[in-house]
Amino acid sequence: MTTITQTKMALPAEREVQAAMQGQRALAAYLATRFETQHIQILDDRNQAHQVELPTSALRLLIDILAELADGNAVKVVPVHAELTTQEAADMLNVSRPHLVKLLEDGVLPFHRTGKHRRVRFADLMQYKDARDRASEEAMAELARQAQESGMGYE
Repeated sequence: MTTITQTKMALPAEREVQAAMQGQRALAAYLATRFETQHIQILDDRNQAHQVELPTSALRLLIDILAELADGNAVKVVPVHAELTTQEAADMLNVSRPHLVKLLEDGVLPFHRTGKHRRVRFADLMQYKDARDRASEEAMAELARQAQESGMGYE
């Protein structure tokens, strides 16, 4: 299993945000999803064009990355089979590490030990996060429905 190495995360600068916005729009406009691969050209420092063949899935991922950067977000690519430390997992869920450890120890989220350290599979973490987000959305929809039925002035 791959473990995630800590790299310094930084928010994109304004110039990077603008470049990401333009790049994302341009790539999305020309993405031909019916093909398994795509050809793009890259210019080197002497303005020489070089054609590169990429899987369409990689180009879609690049478009998603550029969209996040265009929104001013820092981006980190994590392999699905990667293993996270408890701090990395807690950061991804936006919870404290002690809260995450409690979820692990209560059996809510699967983990294994590497020596004395707990490790969480990225895929398991994302599955838990998706379920948590769905439950939250359902609860909010139910609260909104109840508020409208009760005539609480949220029309």
